[in-house]
Formats: sequence, C-alpha cells, structure tokens
Amino acid sequence: MNNIWDIKADVVQKGDKLRDVSPLHDKTEVDENGFTHYVFSKVIFNNPWYKIPENDLELLKKYLDGGSRAYPSDGSIPCDIVAGEAREIINRIVDISKDPKHIYYKDACEAIQDGKFSLIRGTLKLYLGKYTSRDWRRKRFTDDLDFWTFQIHLLDHVLREMGWIKNKETGEFEKTVQWVNPDTKETRNEALCAANNLNQLLDFGAGSYLEGTKLGEIFNKKLKRGHDVDLSDMMNVALYNNGLVGRNKDEWNEAWISFEAATNTRNSRITSNLISLCRYSLGTADYLERVSKAISKYHEKILDKSDYTNEDLTKISSMSIHWMNHLEKNGPDDTRNMIHKFLLEQKDEKHIQAKNLKKFVKKILKILNSKYEYLKIIFEIKP
Repeated sequence: MNNIWDIKADVVQKGDKLRDVSPLHDKTEVDENGFTHYVFSKVIFNNPWYKIPENDLELLKKYLDGGSRAYPSDGSIPCDIVAGEAREIINRIVDISKDPKHIYYKDACEAIQDGKFSLIRGTLKLYLGKYTSRDWRRKRFTDDLDFWTFQIHLLDHVLREMGWIKNKETGEFEKTVQWVNPDTKETRNEALCAANNLNQLLDFGAGSYLEGTKLGEIFNKKLKRGHDVDLSDMMNVALYNNGLVGRNKDEWNEAWISFEAATNTRNSRITSNLISLCRYSLGTADYLERVSKAISKYHEKILDKSDYTNEDLTKISSMSIHWMNHLEKNGPDDTRNMIHKFLLEQKDEKHIQAKNLKKFVKKILKILNSKYEYLKIIFEIKP
C-alpha cells in the first residue's frame, strides 16, 4: 500500500494529518484472481460536544433541539450571516450593471454575464446556490467570503462603498459582523475577510490552481485539499442530489468530471481523500437512517404537551427564525402541528438522503477501483 494512498491525512485547515486512513488488517485478503481487497470501516466526523444516543427517543430529542449533528467548519461566523453580506455586495454590483452612467458600468456587466452568483465561490457558493440541505446552511460556519472576478477594481470599489477596510498586511478586505447566538442569546462580534481569489491562485497549496466558481471546480479544489470540512461539504451536496431530479441536476452531473479527473491522477493524497469521503458518507448514511427511524417511531411526541411543554416548544422554535416567527404569529398549538408536519417530511427526506449517499459512494468506488485495476487492488468499505 506504500505510495498508493496516504495513511495519515488532514483533518483541519492547518493540515495536521490526524485522520487515520488505515484498512482493517484482519479483513485484508487476496482473492482467487490475485486482487488484494483493502477493506475500511465506516466512520463519522468527530463532534466533541455530542455523543450519538443509543436510544431512538433521545436521538429524536437531540434532533429537535438542533444538536444531533454538527458540520466541520473552517470559521466561527454562521454562514447565514456571511451570506447576508455577500448578497449586499452582489446586489450592489447588479445595481451598477443597470446604471450606464456609473464609472464601473461595463465592468459590472461583464462581472455578472454568467449570472450574479458566478461572482462567489467556495462555501458561500454552495450556500447561495442552495446545493445543500437547510440543516447544513443553518449550522455551517466560515470566516471568509471568496470572490472570483477579473473586474478587480469594481470589487474593491463596492467593498469600500459597503464599509469594508483593506488590511495592508494581508491585502484582504475585512469587516466586523455582529449576530446573536440563538442558544445563549449572547451577542457575538467577529472579523469577516473578503478576498478575490484571482489574486491568490495558489492560496490553498497542493500546487493546484483555482479554476472558477462552478460546482465541479469547487469539488476539484476540495478533493485536492481534503480537510474534514472539504469532505463534509461534498457529502452534504451529494446527499441532497441524486443526479436525476432537481434544478441542480445538470451541474451535479457535470461535477462528476472532477472526480474522474482526480482519480486519473492516481495521486496518493487524492486517493486517500476519496477513500475517506466514502467512509464518512456511509457512516453518515447509517446515522441518517437512524434519525429517520427515530422520527417514524416518535414523531407524535411533539403533539403531546406532557412530553413537550410550551416552554420546550419555545426553545425548539428558537433554533429557526421561521419557526420562531410562526410561534409568535400563530401560537403554540399551530406551531406544534407545523413542526409535526416538518418531522413527517424529514422522516422521508433523511431516508432519501441516506440512499443518495450510498449511491454516491458506489459510483466513487467504481471509478477509484477502475484506476487501480492494473495494480490488482480493490477498495471496499465494511457493510
């Protein structure tokens, strides 16, 4: 297995190589055709603040409390806060594109010729493009707002106009944003950075260039970097897409080119990242199936005031602006019915998401194994 894949891989942004990508040695075997089968276990991302309950009722409670699943993140600012800042900047550029008298009119027209969201890449592109579930968008955090435009002077102008300040040392624009933590009611202030990645073509290392803002180009970068946050982001796009239906169908199918290109390199780091992506995907699929089962068994609990008092209902609703507004406008009884309907939808959705992840892994392994057939190697994930 030497030089085929990296046994130690990255977990966080600084590349600490704490992820162990070792096969199950007692499961490794050579078949009658001389193929070595390397078998790996399923795994889920470590969440130090949450241990998955064995009891299904407790699992449902954790799910309703909003704490049953965390997402690896590369920052401390909620994505919905960052998305609000991104929308203001993008909408201002759109406004300029409608004003022929503006000094940056032509630049603005060129900047949005492929659509206004072509200006943004990375995490916020996944957010604004709604490639992922609502749960991911609510729980994902970041500290960066990554743009992609050749109209550099236009972007600088708009950022300054919006109150952003350029850091002379880093060359990035910064702005302090404020929000209220829904759990603690604490007011938080953090510095948000905005950068045009055209100025930092090699900023993520690994000797690979950023190419653009399409889903496949984002996947290509995340596959090569391979931190936990990257693997998690790709998984959460995969569980929300099956390549058959939906408005992102064509772009999701086109994104498969990035996986095929990655496996063609037979790069040990990328191979390790693909193996890890499959392990985490199947581990998460099992978890989603459990959540679906727990909801199926106990969804009516939310309607019982002895199980969930009005005070409990307020706490649950505080995790969602939509739910809190609904509670204030319509009262607790109607809100219980609304959340109950949501649970029934989630029961089916979690099951579908698990199926999507399993389909995703099957396709990844098929591609990966085809590239190592010449070495008589087969990668498998334990059922």
